[in-house]
Amino acid sequence: MKKNKIQNITIATIGIIIIIAIVAYNYSAEQTKQKGFQFGNELAQIQQDVAELQTKFYSEKIKWDEGDITKEELLKYYEKHVEDFEKIISRYDQLSTPKLFESSVELFKISSETQLKSDIEYIRWISTGDESAKVRSDTQIQEAYEYENLGLIEFQLAKAGIVEFNEEDKFSPPDNVLKQKVIQISENMKNKCDAEFKNEMNEFDSDEIEVEWFNCFNDAEKWKKDHLP
Repeated sequence: MKKNKIQNITIATIGIIIIIAIVAYNYSAEQTKQKGFQFGNELAQIQQDVAELQTKFYSEKIKWDEGDITKEELLKYYEKHVEDFEKIISRYDQLSTPKLFESSVELFKISSETQLKSDIEYIRWISTGDESAKVRSDTQIQEAYEYENLGLIEFQLAKAGIVEFNEEDKFSPPDNVLKQKVIQISENMKNKCDAEFKNEMNEFDSDEIEVEWFNCFNDAEKWKKDHLP
């Protein structure tokens, strides 16, 4: 229960930081372009809705722990949680996102999608008692934090006007600011592949597991290539 509360606080804190950053952007954008103001408001609302949904997700678990609701009631609520989360995620694609902020919005979306995957594994753990599902949930929520933090960095850079147009009229973040963070996240992803698929001897227990590790490792490499400036 203690860990759930810590996760709950962390999610809410990150959400608040992002919302503050977006509100700051709204203030400056309002002076020049109404479209930017609308975009900022809508993105802020999405992030706030995600934070509130996650807070409710863990508070319902606490109610079950304390005997206030049954397991059946908890799982019924979690079914609705998944549906509501999917609807919120779909709203990222409906934003009229300025090119300057496309990269950060994509990272916020990936973060929310990863949080949803974590929630689904968490629900599987509650439903079946499968401890491996809980491990996957914990891993994915950490990945969600990393995506969200990287999205916030890119958002702040864009908001501060540090990002500039290149010759193709596309905004590009400064290499020396984001490159290290992207590489760090990619390495973390690879380390998690090792931890999940390799045994204590740093070897594979079967050819099938080695294939899964290979795919996991390649996904981390692809993510790095897609996000490196």
